[in-house]
Amino acid sequence: MPTTDADSLAGRHVAFFSWRDTRNPEGGGAERYLEKMAAGLVERGCRVTIFCAAYAGAAPDEVVDGIRFVRRGGKLSVYLQGMLALLRRRLGRVDVVVDVQNGLPFFTRLVTRKPVIVLVHHVHREQWPVVYPGPTGRVGWWIESRLAPRLYRHCQYVAVSRATRSELRELGVTGPRVAIVHNGTDLVVSVDAHKTAYPSICVVGRLVPHKQVEHAIDAVAVLLHEFPDLRLTVVGSGWWEPTLHAYARELVDRGAVVFEGHVSEVRKQEIYEESWLMALPSLKEGWGLVVGEAAAHRTPTIAYSGAGGTRESIVDGVSGVLVDTEPELTAALGALLRNEAERRRLSDGALRHSEGFTWGHSQAAFAHVVASVIRGELVSDQDAVAE
Repeated sequence: MPTTDADSLAGRHVAFFSWRDTRNPEGGGAERYLEKMAAGLVERGCRVTIFCAAYAGAAPDEVVDGIRFVRRGGKLSVYLQGMLALLRRRLGRVDVVVDVQNGLPFFTRLVTRKPVIVLVHHVHREQWPVVYPGPTGRVGWWIESRLAPRLYRHCQYVAVSRATRSELRELGVTGPRVAIVHNGTDLVVSVDAHKTAYPSICVVGRLVPHKQVEHAIDAVAVLLHEFPDLRLTVVGSGWWEPTLHAYARELVDRGAVVFEGHVSEVRKQEIYEESWLMALPSLKEGWGLVVGEAAAHRTPTIAYSGAGGTRESIVDGVSGVLVDTEPELTAALGALLRNEAERRRLSDGALRHSEGFTWGHSQAAFAHVVASVIRGELVSDQDAVAE
């Protein structure tokens, strides 16, 4: 009888190497995806370890919901620490490595002969000069665009969208070895909230430069002339937060912009439920997990088409609106704020589209990729699940 995915996965140890985990103050959608995939492997009988950076208040070694978290090093030293942990077998016997390439890979291919899967949310071409201007950014982009594709040239890749797979192919990651495993959508958390009586927009995500929250703030500054009671709620934290507070100080004083910071899951769901619209002015998104989260509360998103993954997480004109420029972002927000019928139509479409992506299906697809790699097979399907 042929070997099944269940046979291939049972008792195997899968080690993920990731910059962060979801409890890290800088964690976001990529980390949520990672831990969902890890949980799916645990459910299928795997032993799973996530190696990631340490941060204040975090246990260096703990097990949460069957997943072992090993936290060592800081923002950059975590890469060296991860290589040493794998080389010196500090994580125990590992059967498969998942190297999460968030701009930089963990270079695990250099220190193990075990199968390596490279997980990529998006290519950072546009982000390197924004976050690390000068030589540092140029070196980072050289590693991502030149060195990593060569180092992992025989490895299986997982991309979270067709856009990411296309970008990887431009970097030389070719052949039938890039599988697409989309994000899922979390079940709606029941909250005691309703759409606000006043026009409202939310932005949800890490507060870092490439998220371009300033574009949403600028849009509100323009739209206040027509909607004097308009309010923008910004959810999230990050090292760019003080800059954003200073940038929006006048609007904050007027009550038009509210920074909620890092909030509880329930409060985040309340904000989704209350908001008329969500703005996602990010420069780059592999998928945009917040799009589905907001859509589950019938809140459509306006985002940049050039961000990449947004072209799949949003169906333009059906579940949200895709634009190309900052003036178009402002115009689209304004048009929807003044057109209730169109907002409701997009709200219905957003909910329907989000229901087409489940974590259960994504977990099964990711598990199939891992099982195939264990058997020495490469996968190039989209959300493929073995029959």
